[in-house]
Amino acid sequence: MKRWSPRVTVATVVERAGRYLLVEEDRGGPFTLFNQPAGHLEPGERLLEAAEREVREETAWRVGITDYLGLYVYHAPDGATFHSHGYVGMALAHLGNPLDRDVLAIHWLTFDEIEDLERAGRLRSPLVMRRIRDARSGRVFPMDVIQER
Repeated sequence: MKRWSPRVTVATVVERAGRYLLVEEDRGGPFTLFNQPAGHLEPGERLLEAAEREVREETAWRVGITDYLGLYVYHAPDGATFHSHGYVGMALAHLGNPLDRDVLAIHWLTFDEIEDLERAGRLRSPLVMRRIRDARSGRVFPMDVIQER
């Protein structure tokens, strides 16, 4: 019997001056999609390290992770299940490194602009807006809620 394994991912909400950092990706559909800096946990990596790495690789920004948003479980249309750990990060410095090959561009967008993208079906998943709304409402947890050794 094959054992089921969810995909473990991280995503970080980064807000600066009323704008949110999103990546624009070409996922092979009729139009590009927008997402938080996010990606998969790599072998031997801690969740916090993965969140910082994904932001750096996808946006060329160094962030300081300040809060844990929680575990978001997403059942994708293709049958995959994602356990996505959400974080809140503060932009510290633009590093200038090249972006991940899957990222077309980065954008600092207002909440209203992101809502427009949501209405147009241009967000990578429903979790994008859910994490932003949770961060905006202050629904966060202390970082020590996750115990990693």
